[in-house]
Amino acid sequence: MKKTITALAAGCAFLATATPAQAAPKDPVRALKSKLVSGHGVRFTETTTLIGDGKVKLQTRKGTFQFDAKGIAASDITNKTGPAEPERAISIGKVTYTSGGIWEERLPAGKTWLKSGGMPGGAGGFYGQVINPAEPKTLATLIKKGKLRGSTLTGQITFKELEKVSRWFDASIPLRMHDDTKVAYTLTLTSAGLVSRVKSSYAATGVFDKSGFDGKTITIDSRFTGWGAKVSIKAPDPDTVTTDAGS
Repeated sequence: MKKTITALAAGCAFLATATPAQAAPKDPVRALKSKLVSGHGVRFTETTTLIGDGKVKLQTRKGTFQFDAKGIAASDITNKTGPAEPERAISIGKVTYTSGGIWEERLPAGKTWLKSGGMPGGAGGFYGQVINPAEPKTLATLIKKGKLRGSTLTGQITFKELEKVSRWFDASIPLRMHDDTKVAYTLTLTSAGLVSRVKSSYAATGVFDKSGFDGKTITIDSRFTGWGAKVSIKAPDPDTVTTDAGS
């Protein structure tokens, strides 16, 4: 009997030793930094919804980010809001070129692009994704504040906290609600540790009080694909560009 028990114990010990250890989740920040190569980038699609008594789609966007060694060097984003003409915003460094949308009939004859500073997301930044997973500092903060379970990271961060770490947030939202507005976020990671989806939501208060938004929630769902793909974003033809925004 003792020999049988000893043999069973030895067998269990062998099986425990032979079973391969479960692989630790890959570091998302390290995975992101490995993709930050000049001339490469990532693409995204996005839907913004206002949720209250029901659901109203505010806008859809699709775009591309081009990287350098530090993060986002350029972006090309097309925004569609309601029946209005789509708006396209190309940003290179701190300069943004915007076409279509509210500028469709306001620019001088022969000019189709408005050159300005800031607002890399164009007017779509009003309702666009406030969390940009292509920024290492932002991603590191989200991980620190959130909880990672398997391939899902969840947490909360305030507008003020985002503004401190995210150049994208600081530049893309021309109208602020309250600094203490809390953004609930869920990030989905691939097996390589890269972000494939960002879902965020926050209370539509403050400047939206007079627009029928008060008491409702803005939810933005973004999907990211093609991390590390070759990308080339260029400024529009100078002959089509103006700094005259019209009246």
